[in-house]
Amino acid sequence: MEPARITATDLACRRGDRLLFRGLSFDLNGGEALQIVGPNGTGKSSLLRILAGLLQPFAGKVERNGEVALLDERLPLDSDLPLGQAFAFWNRIDGAGYRAEELRPLGLERLADVPVRYLSTGQRKRAAVLQSNARRAGVWLLDEPLNGLDVEAAAQFQARVGGYIADGGIAVIASHQPFDVQGLTKLHLGDYAP
Repeated sequence: MEPARITATDLACRRGDRLLFRGLSFDLNGGEALQIVGPNGTGKSSLLRILAGLLQPFAGKVERNGEVALLDERLPLDSDLPLGQAFAFWNRIDGAGYRAEELRPLGLERLADVPVRYLSTGQRKRAAVLQSNARRAGVWLLDEPLNGLDVEAAAQFQARVGGYIADGGIAVIASHQPFDVQGLTKLHLGDYAP
């Protein structure tokens, strides 16, 4: 993984005629994690999309060093394909390859023949975690990553994120739920409301 960094400078986001937030700035380097908190509709998902480069900010700028992986509610796998074939498609695109040892800790190895549309919410979320970081991106943008996960799977996911951060990755987590990784700082989006 190449050294990661993401800097937001004086960001503002507008949805329609409504300004969601303004004046938001932060700087994250490898080994750091930030949790974005705030009520529904305050722009948490929009902020992640801005950080990923998928949405232009109303004002301000974002600078990134390293690849970015976004994990949100949209599963990037073909719902009609069996899980193994859906992963194989991305292997051909990414060239990254998925190894059996990566599937096992996520509880996905026995689901290779199951069409993606039949996976539970938690299984789909775990599959998305693996697919979204095939290239070993330096920055993870995680939108409500614990939704749909049972207690054990949520603990495993948080441990995975903790290991990723310890290895020099950056995690930006938008979540209503408490998230347990060492050194996590919080940014309250309401503090940047107009």
